[in-house]
Amino acid sequence: MTPSSARHKTTRRRRNDPEGLRARILDQAAKLFQKRGYHSTSMHDLVQATNTSAGALHHHFPTKKAIALAVLAERIGPLVKETWIDPIQQAAALDQGVAHVFNEIVLGIKKRRSVLGCPLNNLALELTLTDRDLRQGIEGIFSEWRSVLAERIGRTTGGAGVGERERVAAANFVISVYSGAMNMAKATQSPGPLADAAALLTQWLREHHFAE
Repeated sequence: MTPSSARHKTTRRRRNDPEGLRARILDQAAKLFQKRGYHSTSMHDLVQATNTSAGALHHHFPTKKAIALAVLAERIGPLVKETWIDPIQQAAALDQGVAHVFNEIVLGIKKRRSVLGCPLNNLALELTLTDRDLRQGIEGIFSEWRSVLAERIGRTTGGAGVGERERVAAANFVISVYSGAMNMAKATQSPGPLADAAALLTQWLREHHFAE
C-alpha cells in the first residue's frame, strides 16, 4: 500500500464515522444552545460548527427539535448526573455534598471568567412554554434530580422524620435555590450569588437536620 492510498483510506474512514459525527453534532449543539440559546441557533450554524454538510446533519437529525431532545437526553442529563446527582449520592453528609457541588461550580466559573448559566435552566426558561415534547424532556431531568435529592434527604435524621411530600418539597427547594442563584450569577457575571446561596443553603440543611 502506498502512502497516498493509506492517507485516502484514513480520510475515508474518518468521513464514514457516523457515530463520531453524531457525537460531534450533539457536542456543538449543546455548546451553541448554551451560548446563544435554542431559538438563536440555526441548522446552518450547526452545519458550520460541525464542519459537515446539511445532508449529513439531516441524516442524523431531521429537525433542530430532534437535536434538542438528544442534547437533553445525552448531554444535559448526564451532565446533571455528573455535577449534582453523583456528588450528592456519594457524599458522607448531605450538607457536605451540596457545599462541594456549589464550590466546584464556583471554581469553574472563576476559571472560565464567565457565567453561561445552567444548561438545563437555560433551556427550561426558553422552551417549556413553546413545545410539549421539549418540556417533557426538561422535566424528566428535573424529576430524576428531585427524586435523588428527596431520597438522600430521607436518609438524614430530619428527613427520616417527615413524609415523602415534605422530602420532595425540600428537594425542590434545594434545586430552586441553586437555579435562582445561577440565574443571578449569569445576570451579574459573578459567582457571588452562588457562594451566598451555598452558605445559606448548607445552614438551612443543618437547621432542619437534613445534613446528617
